[in-house]
Amino acid sequence: MKIVFMGTPDFAAGSLKALIAAGHDILLVVTQPDRAKGRSDKPVPSPVKEVALENNIPVFQPLKIKTPESVAELKKYDADIFVVAAFGQIISKEILDMPRLGCVNIHASLLPKYRGASPIQQVILDGEEKTGVTIMQMDEGIDTGDMLYKIETEITEEDTFETLHDRLMEIGGRAITDALVLLEKGELKPEKQDDSKSNYAKLIKKEMGRIDFTKSADVIGRLVRGMNPWPSAYTFLEGKQLKIWMAKPVKDENGNLTAAPSGAAAGEVTAVYKDRFTVAAGSGLIDIYELQSEGKKRMSAKDFLLSGRIKEGTVLG
Repeated sequence: MKIVFMGTPDFAAGSLKALIAAGHDILLVVTQPDRAKGRSDKPVPSPVKEVALENNIPVFQPLKIKTPESVAELKKYDADIFVVAAFGQIISKEILDMPRLGCVNIHASLLPKYRGASPIQQVILDGEEKTGVTIMQMDEGIDTGDMLYKIETEITEEDTFETLHDRLMEIGGRAITDALVLLEKGELKPEKQDDSKSNYAKLIKKEMGRIDFTKSADVIGRLVRGMNPWPSAYTFLEGKQLKIWMAKPVKDENGNLTAAPSGAAAGEVTAVYKDRFTVAAGSGLIDIYELQSEGKKRMSAKDFLLSGRIKEGTVLG
């Protein structure tokens, strides 16, 4: 197929690579303008742009995709379909109607659940047992179009935002290449979304990573996993930020939360071991295995405990 591809981050770059490997003719890549990154404040190309340049594909980087100038540029390419993945801009109906087969989106959830900006993190935060990728025919709404194709995956108790993102990135590449084959054969049957089953995964912000130890140990554990590696879950120790990178609720052999000692305050360290320390939550206990002091590198709890800053009775937060 002749494709115009629109996307920006790593998740989208995975699908672009899969389409190139499958032999599709990528006429143009549309991505966000280069953005400053890191301390150097030097503009850096998006992961999608990097893939395009490596494969000698023309790149278009409009500030706004809906302007007449941008629309005129897209009309130059006789594409069969526009494929969109985490592009980062709203696409107008004029653009949606432009290619013969319209525009399809690679969305990192099992629609209609988890429409919106942060579905990968939100499914972990909410304790979902499965997620996946949906190929959707785009309309003027936000992730509201007809569903065309899905691939599911289980969410494990070890999954972080990073591991689940990387798995869904690979699944997204498989899903779009499978879907395009079926689309060419006329074998895809559009399925309307049930709006009553939808929810919205709002954009994750840094302050959402602050740990509330009055919550249950299960909720805290999911927060740590869902915010790893960005924006990270954090608390405070001696007035300074302390990022928590790995933590697990303490459970018995039946999978039930172990109760905190009587009288322990939420956020209080109740036990210190060689490789971890245990903190009381509003319900249950949580073990901390990896963390990072403000201005320092990530380290294991074993190494951090050598500083002597954590003792039984220390209160975090």
